[in-house]
Amino acid sequence: MKITRVDAIPFAIPYRKPLRFASGEVHAAEHVLVRVHTDDGIVGIAEAPPRPFTYGETQAGIVAVIESIFAPQVVGLSLLDRETAHTRLGRTVGNPTAKSAVDMAIWDALGQSLDVSVTELLGGYTDRMRVSHMLGFDEPAAMVAEAEKMRDAYGITTFKVKVGRRPVSLDTAVVRALREGLGPAVELYVDGNRGWTAAESARAMKEMADLGLLFAEELCPADDVLGRRWLVGQLDVPFIADESAVTPADVTREVLGGSATAVSIKTARTGFTRSQRTHHLAEGLGLEVVMGNQIDGQLGSLCTVAFGAAYALTSRRAGELSNFLDMSDDLLAEPLCIADGELAVRPGAGLGAAIDPDKLRHYRRDR
Repeated sequence: MKITRVDAIPFAIPYRKPLRFASGEVHAAEHVLVRVHTDDGIVGIAEAPPRPFTYGETQAGIVAVIESIFAPQVVGLSLLDRETAHTRLGRTVGNPTAKSAVDMAIWDALGQSLDVSVTELLGGYTDRMRVSHMLGFDEPAAMVAEAEKMRDAYGITTFKVKVGRRPVSLDTAVVRALREGLGPAVELYVDGNRGWTAAESARAMKEMADLGLLFAEELCPADDVLGRRWLVGQLDVPFIADESAVTPADVTREVLGGSATAVSIKTARTGFTRSQRTHHLAEGLGLEVVMGNQIDGQLGSLCTVAFGAAYALTSRRAGELSNFLDMSDDLLAEPLCIADGELAVRPGAGLGAAIDPDKLRHYRRDR
C-alpha cells in the first residue's frame, strides 16, 4: 500500500451557461484530476477545483505545487500514513484544493485497498443525502424557472440562492419570487459571497424576514469584524461561515468571536482528513453544518456525499450536490444520478468512481 506516483492532470469542461455570483463568474470547469498510484496497482482519484477569486489558486498553480512539492512529500508513504501525509502537506502555506485533492485520492486508494467504501472508513452513518441546488444570478422569472425544473426533474426541494448585488432589492425580489413561485414547503437560504456591507445585509434580511429562510451565508466580509458581529447578533437564523472559515482554527475564531453560528464543510478545500476535524469541532460546539459545493464536478460531488453521508450531523441537512448538472459533460465513466431529491453514495470500494479514458483524453489540457 505504498504510494509510488501522484499525477495532476488539468482539464476543462464548459458550463451550459455562466455561473454568476458576487465574488466572480465561471464559464468552464477548469479543474485538475489528481491520481495517487500505489505499488499494488491501485489508483485513487480526486478533483481539485481552483477558485482564484476566493482562495488564490489557479489550475496551473495546482498542477505545479502537486508536481513539484506535494508529490515528492507523499511518494514512499503507506496509504495508512494519512497523518504523516497531512502534516507534510500542511508545511506549505495555502493551496487548499491542491492539498485536499491529494488527501482525498489517498483515502480513495485506501478504501480500494481494504475493499471498503470511503463513507464506511469515515463513519458509515447512511448511504445518501438530500440535495440542495445553487441558483446563480439571473432575473427572478429565470431563477424560478430553474428551481421548478430542478424540483420537477430531480425532486430537489432545497435551494441556495446567490445574493450580494446592489441595490439589495435586486436579490430580495428574487428570493420573494422563489418563495411565492415554489410555495412554503421548499427550503430556501441565501449566500452573499461577502458582496454586501453589514448594513446592507441587515436591511436585506429584514426585507426577507417573512420568507422563512433556513440560513444566511457570508453576507458581508469577515474582515469587517465589528460589522459582522453586529449583523449576526440580530439575525434569527443561523449565519454560515464558509470561505471565512476554511480551517478548524478559523471556525473557532469566527464562532467564539460571534461572527458565525454555523459552518459549511467543503471537501474540495479541506479534503477528508481536515473535514473530519471541522466536523468534530462543530459537533462539540453544537453548530449547524451544511455540506457545501465549490462548483464541483461529478467526482467532487461524489467526494462531498461520501463525507456527508458518513456522519449524522453532516447528513441532517441537504448538501450542495447538484452543480455538476450545469456542466456540459464530465469525466466519470458512470454519471451520477439524482433521484427523488437525493444523491446516493456509490457502492463499492473507495469512492466507487472510475474515469472515462476517452473523455479524459478529450478534455485534458496538457497534451
